[in-house]
Amino acid sequence: DGPPGEHLPDRLAIETVKFIEAHKDEPFLTYLSFYSVHTPLMAREDLKKKYEQRRTERNLQDAWGEQGQRKVRLVQSHAVYAGMVEAMDQAIGKVLATLDRLPSPLRFAVPNSSSRGEAGKLADNTIVIFMSDNGGLSTSEGHPTSNLPLRAGKGWLYEGGIREPMIVRWPGTTKRGSVCHEPVTSTDFYPTMLEMAQLPARPKQHCDGMSLAALLKKPDAKLQPRELFWHYPHYGNQGGSPGGAVRVGDLKLIEFYEDDHVELYDLAKDIGEKKNLAAKMPEKAAELRKKLDDWRKSVNAAMPTPNPNYGPNKGRKRRKK
Repeated sequence: DGPPGEHLPDRLAIETVKFIEAHKDEPFLTYLSFYSVHTPLMAREDLKKKYEQRRTERNLQDAWGEQGQRKVRLVQSHAVYAGMVEAMDQAIGKVLATLDRLPSPLRFAVPNSSSRGEAGKLADNTIVIFMSDNGGLSTSEGHPTSNLPLRAGKGWLYEGGIREPMIVRWPGTTKRGSVCHEPVTSTDFYPTMLEMAQLPARPKQHCDGMSLAALLKKPDAKLQPRELFWHYPHYGNQGGSPGGAVRVGDLKLIEFYEDDHVELYDLAKDIGEKKNLAAKMPEKAAELRKKLDDWRKSVNAAMPTPNPNYGPNKGRKRRKK
């Protein structure tokens, strides 16, 4: 328990700082998962007021579109959500400032320095990876954010739901401000970190990923061709329905398990997934669908089964009680 009014992102940062301080003289791994930004939508009062004022100054008005049977936010105008984002940013800053403050236990060439064998800061010898677990919540539970130009959001297999921000800082390797456009996935983290730490690969454990070290060293490099898969075999309270997706190059196919229909998009030309090419490119759609089916079988993926107790009015009756 903390003092009254303590904000959780700050508490998580404080605990992380304590952990780093306790282990600064040895190899360590910190896995920091913020509850932000997430429901319930709660922001510090000062940050909420800050973004309410900014919303007024910029004359931002809520605007809505449709995604399936849900409304989807089209304008970033949610002051509470903005305050939650900044609170998370401040907490991340507190952790990064700790890396800048603490000395490194190693003696090595300090980046941007002509001196050799100096004791640098812990930040000079610490890799930082930042990533989200899903796209922003835009179709439910307050509809606090917009993912435009991406379609839909959390709980959907469109890009708004599965394309996340990702930043990697690898001192002495990554170039500040560089951008890599190669599609990657979070299962790549394990083999990547092993290579970063100059440890042998463990392919039986990270069979679904590959090391991204080459991309971090040279952003315009290419990984060996591969398919990326997603499996979402259930309904979500954000409006999404059971389905799966596969991406090969710039082409992405989504299969909807309810009625077995598929949608095919060329993400290089249509990042907003507005033009379904499945009817125009039936052979390519069938090829990608087979890849998705073969992959599900290879991993013994759990599939949804009909609910014998389902009735279209039963849910409504329970809610009325």
